[in-house]
Amino acid sequence: MDDLRAQFPVFERTEYLNAGTNGPIPRQGYEATLASLRRQLEEGRSGKAFFDECVERSDLLRGRVAALIGAELGELALTGSTTDGVNAVLAALDLGPDDEVLTSEEEHPGVLAPLGALRERRGVSVRVVPFVDLPAAVGPRTRIVACSHVSWMTGAVVDAVALAATPALVLLDGAQGLGAVAVDVEALGCDFYAASGQKWLCGPNGLGYLYVRAELAGALPSPWPGYYNLADSMRALEFDLHPDARRLSVGFPLAHHVDWALAALDVLEQPGLVAVQERAAELAAGLAARLGSRVRPRGRSTLVSWEVANPDAEVERLRTEGFAVRELPGTGTLRASVGAWSSESALARLAELTCR
Repeated sequence: MDDLRAQFPVFERTEYLNAGTNGPIPRQGYEATLASLRRQLEEGRSGKAFFDECVERSDLLRGRVAALIGAELGELALTGSTTDGVNAVLAALDLGPDDEVLTSEEEHPGVLAPLGALRERRGVSVRVVPFVDLPAAVGPRTRIVACSHVSWMTGAVVDAVALAATPALVLLDGAQGLGAVAVDVEALGCDFYAASGQKWLCGPNGLGYLYVRAELAGALPSPWPGYYNLADSMRALEFDLHPDARRLSVGFPLAHHVDWALAALDVLEQPGLVAVQERAAELAAGLAARLGSRVRPRGRSTLVSWEVANPDAEVERLRTEGFAVRELPGTGTLRASVGAWSSESALARLAELTCR
């Protein structure tokens, strides 16, 4: 994967291990962004041709991401973030005081805050259980399970198949899944999969993806209707929505963000995304093995979290040694996000430094 690593200039300065927050920026993504902005600067941002091209390239991006997760084009909506997707789904469902949402102790604030709003505004019951107990905890009142595909805290992987076998709807937070591990929404059995573009797909902030199962996509209302949700913008007052997942789209993507995202996909698909994911999982497992008993229980993923006495000080110490990792607030742990672009020798050195 040396050729892949060479696409990311950040590695010339540091061993960047924080794709779980923001992925490294590939040179091609940077160049595509500049070219797009230069064109807008010189030619303007108006006219039918400009708008049609924006829609066309947005649909191209939707199609490519849909293909990555085994979905159809009509099942994929563009949003601004993982949390946008979570909010869109929860707002579209008719949840009330008689309904329960099941979630886990390891969820990101981007899931928990929307659930807190549901509880406060609609009287929905929100039940929190250990991550590993989710499938067994589904009860008769559970309308939907909202949880991570891959835990942002530990790298543990949810038993999505077991969740799908329950009567509840399943909304997966795929922020640490998409691009990092193999995602096949049909095999997972989920009804919704919300993810972001800036992490493991190495794209821009402000661009997210939402999968909605076809049987649900055309039936759900649009919680925040706007131009991009309409099948016919000339009949806006008649509320003529797209008959697919686009009715849950949030906002309209910036042209240069789309160009960046497409270029980043080109970079990742050059060696093959399956090979990229397998190599990342191998490297992460190797790091976890070197760190030993301090590693929190995890699954086959790209995240490794381990316990330290003083997380803030340790992050700073490792920064001075050339490593970019993060602490997980309130947990007493550090997290490394390991990619196929990571250096095996650098990971060995990280473990050595950490175990001193």
